[in-house]
Amino acid sequence: MSSNKKYWKSVEELNENSSIVETLRNNEFVEEIPTNEFLGDAATLATSSTTRRDFLKYVGFTTAAASLAACEGPVHKSIPYVVQPEEIIPGVADYYATTIADGFDFANILVKTREGRPVKIENNKIAGANFHANARVHASVLSLYDNMRLKTSKIAGKDATWDQANAKIKSSVVDAKEKGGKVVLLTNTAASPSTDRLIAQFIASNPNAKHVTYDAVSSSDALDAFEAVYGERALADYDFSKANVIVSVGADFLGDWQGGGFDSGYAQGRVPQNGKMSRHFQFEANMTLSGAAADKRFPMTVANQKQALVQIYNIITVSSIGSSKDEMVMKAGQQLKAAGSKGVLVCGIDDKNAQLLVLAINRALSSEAFNTSNTRQIRKGSNADVKQLLADMKSGAVHTLIMNGVNPVYSLPNGKEFADSLKKVKLSVAFAMKEDETASISNIAVATPHYLETWGDVSIVKGSYALTQPTIRPLFDTVQFQDALLSWTGNTQTYYNYLRASWSGAKSWNQLVHDGVAVTEGISASAGAGVDFNGAASTLSKAESSKLELVLYTKTGLGDGQQANNPWLQEFPDPITRASWDNYLTISQADATTSGIENWNVANGGLNGSYVTLTVDGVKLEKVPVIIQPGQAKGTVGLALGYGRKAAMKEEMQVGINAYTLYKNFSNLQNVTIAKEEGEHEFACVQLQRTLMGRGDIIKETSLDIFNTKEAGEWNLVPMVSLDHKEVPATSVDLWESFDRTVGHHFNLSIDLNSCTGCGACVIACHAENNVPVVGKSEVRRSRDMHWLRIDRYYSAATTFEGDNKLKEGSDGLLDSVATLRGMETPSDNPQVAFQPVMCQHCNHAPCETVCPVAATSHSRQGQNHMAYNRCVGTRYCANNCPYKVRRFNWFLYNGNDEFDYHMNDDLGRMVLNPDVNVRSRGVMEKCSMCIQKTQSTILTAKREGREVKSDEFETACSSACTTGAMVFGDVNNKDSKVAELSEDKRMYHLLEHIGTKPNVFYHVKVRN
Repeated sequence: MSSNKKYWKSVEELNENSSIVETLRNNEFVEEIPTNEFLGDAATLATSSTTRRDFLKYVGFTTAAASLAACEGPVHKSIPYVVQPEEIIPGVADYYATTIADGFDFANILVKTREGRPVKIENNKIAGANFHANARVHASVLSLYDNMRLKTSKIAGKDATWDQANAKIKSSVVDAKEKGGKVVLLTNTAASPSTDRLIAQFIASNPNAKHVTYDAVSSSDALDAFEAVYGERALADYDFSKANVIVSVGADFLGDWQGGGFDSGYAQGRVPQNGKMSRHFQFEANMTLSGAAADKRFPMTVANQKQALVQIYNIITVSSIGSSKDEMVMKAGQQLKAAGSKGVLVCGIDDKNAQLLVLAINRALSSEAFNTSNTRQIRKGSNADVKQLLADMKSGAVHTLIMNGVNPVYSLPNGKEFADSLKKVKLSVAFAMKEDETASISNIAVATPHYLETWGDVSIVKGSYALTQPTIRPLFDTVQFQDALLSWTGNTQTYYNYLRASWSGAKSWNQLVHDGVAVTEGISASAGAGVDFNGAASTLSKAESSKLELVLYTKTGLGDGQQANNPWLQEFPDPITRASWDNYLTISQADATTSGIENWNVANGGLNGSYVTLTVDGVKLEKVPVIIQPGQAKGTVGLALGYGRKAAMKEEMQVGINAYTLYKNFSNLQNVTIAKEEGEHEFACVQLQRTLMGRGDIIKETSLDIFNTKEAGEWNLVPMVSLDHKEVPATSVDLWESFDRTVGHHFNLSIDLNSCTGCGACVIACHAENNVPVVGKSEVRRSRDMHWLRIDRYYSAATTFEGDNKLKEGSDGLLDSVATLRGMETPSDNPQVAFQPVMCQHCNHAPCETVCPVAATSHSRQGQNHMAYNRCVGTRYCANNCPYKVRRFNWFLYNGNDEFDYHMNDDLGRMVLNPDVNVRSRGVMEKCSMCIQKTQSTILTAKREGREVKSDEFETACSSACTTGAMVFGDVNNKDSKVAELSEDKRMYHLLEHIGTKPNVFYHVKVRN
């Protein structure tokens, strides 16, 4: 139960004598406020005469905001429409259904536009829509307005027209055909039926041409295995809502494994219903989102994971290959077999044999969650084809190389070798959004549009057809790759007309454009014969661990690195490490101690760490910072791909190191040696910032057994307080008189800790909706990040305090006692993890409101805590009095400030701003508004249409973005609403309920199976 369990955010908190933790617990503002620096001469100030309001400005503002607060706001001249488009009504948003398909992220989405410019990504919830927007998809709208984009085509580095570039390309293709040279189209996975047809037509007219598909983060081994068994180069799809037992061996399926998008189905089975919920075993090296969500997580090396996979294969198929046996693997395998068709196994090991065993196990189980009919089409890359292309380039056999959506000079492990080989190609062409590492050294760089400026089609899974449609006219002189293919094949049609002419589904074209997606029948893949599964298992059983394994992965924020110039994603704290603006080596405490590697917190709570040099097969990566990660498997280290980019990047975003240089043979597993370097690295880690540590009942959790057999009062304790020397429930005592909240709307937000996976989509959605500024690494390190919504990640030991006491008392003899105590001293070896989104709790009895000297913060009858920005004078009393630490102070004017060059100081970047939300100035407090602009818009829309608001029509940015259903927003006074139902659930509790703030945000106790 939650009352006797210890939670911690940082390893530093486990040190009971830490002066830093104690300082941060008791000091609201970790750095001294530089008042004297800005108030000037004290003698002059003493002789001045000021009004009360001026006095408050001086006292409350800490960074010379006083002088600015007295100024009038900036005046912007606006230009009215000469001829207003019929479809645009000023002040009213339009939504367009489209699809993102950038080769790594795929999703059917809606795009919110205001006055003709896209400002926000929403989930397309129509039947048949595939995948939901993750953090990167939500942030992609900002990438549209990236001023570093390639604005026109270039020949030999000089601006050129598309006609000039196209003439050279056509001439080269003809020359290659005449001389027998190879023409190669190197593209990412487009998952586009029309693009595949156009490429096929191009190859038909140029028999010397070849198409090579290249995925920066390869799934080639899984594709090879599926093709060997089912005859189709695709990936199986999984519906985790149909599984009672889930076993994952090295697959972060709540992250980016095989394209992601599994979290929605997974969450459906994780909420206890009728006393049941799914059971999840995770075997992995790095601590991942999937491992954090698991009921039972087992850290192990990849070599041991291969042995575990063979052991599970033996259990399911009644085989006896290999001799390795592990008790926990045995338990997981037996439960998986007992589950039968309600069980499923997934694996993220880059090894064809391992992927073959996955298919064999799920077939043997007849797993309902294992789908080979509606296969995933979003990964098509071939490692063998890419290696062959490089060999052909080195030999001079490639005459013309045309690339689209790829950046091999950056993302290939031998990128320098590719760059050198590119010089042997007679004509190299790169279709790219930016003059990246590859485009900058190609003979021709063709500027391509952003997906929000283009037409296209996408088949994310077989049996589904979706459209990409433009939501804004192209901002620059760009050319779409498909239009180029049409030109090269002599087709005079536009790509739009080509798409429309080729559509022949049941829906009309207009209906398809409106819906964004259509569903067709999936064709079941038939299993082939002759696959030697036992041979694959025998090979895997011989796997042996190296001295140290490097496991490469993609972070939730940057993915494969395509959007590395996106400041929203750079500032997004990693869900596990809580660090932003960096990638780093993760290492276990045991291995860190052996190598002399350290992490330490400085006085202001900032995290510092050691540097190391990594060596993989002779390739060195120097000055790699290290974070000691609780739960990292001993004998392994982890490093994220997608960082270290330099070309076409703002200087502030050129962070991290390029881990692709170690991605040898496209394998996420490498044998590595590490050597400690001199120096220390400063992380922008929010680990110890705005923590609620030391306060009970932040996270409440229980086990499924207790949940089913005990009364709610035992596992969802109601805090007690003293009244007239008697213990009474805290909810029954109040210092304040309350008004009647049953009249009109009253908004509540429900957050289910069982469903929350920590994915962070809500954080980026909040950024986009509410114009939240990016402040940069230096400011984040100073505890000055501006996120309105944070996702706290808490660790806990797997046992309770009571269990610890029994363990100590039950130890036998001195040696046993010493061993027991040492084991209890290292709870960071494999902690349990819980995620908790925290935003303004919109307290009905808000502590912030009582201390504001100018009534800038006040409460509404609808339950929202308001902020009157123009009235705020920045005393920060409200932040000091807030028990949840959710208020943010504008230390600077971030918008239009060259010191904060994060897209918002140029006209193009500011196009992403939501006109419904004010851009805050220096010296002003800000925080979550519970998206009051959205709630009011919903009310006014219903009023204009002469109807009542529908039961679940209200939404906030975070609840709308939440793909797992963890966040539910609505009117608690509407008894038909989902949030009203959830408010009566026996798992419901309020954060810090004992202090009597009566929040309008409530949580649900986490239940572990």
